[in-house]
Amino acid sequence: MKNNTTNQLLEIDALTLKNGLDQQKISLLDVREAGEFAGEHIKGATLLPLSQFDPKSPKLQGGKNIVLYCQSGNRSRQAAQKLLAAGVTEVMQLKGGINAWKQAGYSVEMNKNAPISIFRQVQIVAGTLVFTGTVLGYFVNPGFLILSGFVGAGLVFAGISNTCAMGMLLAKLPYNQVKN
Repeated sequence: MKNNTTNQLLEIDALTLKNGLDQQKISLLDVREAGEFAGEHIKGATLLPLSQFDPKSPKLQGGKNIVLYCQSGNRSRQAAQKLLAAGVTEVMQLKGGINAWKQAGYSVEMNKNAPISIFRQVQIVAGTLVFTGTVLGYFVNPGFLILSGFVGAGLVFAGISNTCAMGMLLAKLPYNQVKN
């Protein structure tokens, strides 16, 4: 699928992806992190995390149409932009990510022993820090309320910028370093 006039990102739905996989016409790349991939992924997908995404990766070669996906579509869009900037003329992504795939009723390969998702880890750590700061602020010293405010500000920044420093730090922990 080459288009020599303009570079473009094409979104495909879950049914189109399923048909392409069934016909073995698609090379499916999961751009989520290793822990997320280990927990669940679409059968036949290859892991190429956005944090290590290289448009020259051998995983992007092979003659099949490449389709990128992540949890909801944000990270696969970022990976697609890297490919387009590197001169690839047409990039496809699964619209809505693995969430849309599951919503369409298609199965995923799951590993119950994989670490919980980074998103849930962030919720647990952020919630614990806010709760601890609030309790310590009330019972020990009001200065501890700064901890709750700091975490709240970090969450606002994460929402606005679509980057999460806490998530990036948690992803580096040894139990989140799952090898594929």
